[in-house]
Amino acid sequence: MYTGEKIRLREYRKEDAALAQAFINDPEVKRNLNPGIPYPLTLGDEEKWVASQTATTDLYNFAIETIDDARYIGGCGINQLDWKNKVATVGIFIGDRSCWNQGYGTDAMRVFLRFMFDQMNLNKVKLSVFSFNERAIAMYKKCGFQQEGRLRQELFRDGEYHDLIIMGILREEFNNEG
Repeated sequence: MYTGEKIRLREYRKEDAALAQAFINDPEVKRNLNPGIPYPLTLGDEEKWVASQTATTDLYNFAIETIDDARYIGGCGINQLDWKNKVATVGIFIGDRSCWNQGYGTDAMRVFLRFMFDQMNLNKVKLSVFSFNERAIAMYKKCGFQQEGRLRQELFRDGEYHDLIIMGILREEFNNEG
């Protein structure tokens, strides 16, 4: 549907549910993704979530699959959308460990940004990231995101408090990136 150099963003399918559940329940993915209690997600919950995905809402979620073998490796989506101010809050994850540090997340985020700026006519995309998630922070910076704020000791994880970093990118900054 929406294609980059390494990935394609497509709709979620029923057959993605079991792998999505396994990805989300991976301890390192959960540690970096979910600010809540890291309780395992059931297959039934994931199947319901996949079934709820529809183009009739403003919260667009995409499955990320590799171009070379059409393998589902993660997801990205809009978590909040402010149409008046043209601002989206987003999230992304690569759950397939064999695809970590290979450029799949960067490619997926660039394709996702292109979709939001060129198809949805948004002006700003923002996200939050845990301060210890250095791999994600580096990827966001590579895509043109800038740090806009830092919420000190906002997250309790693994017996310690951590900061939550707020990052954003404007349409004009993305277009200047290439």
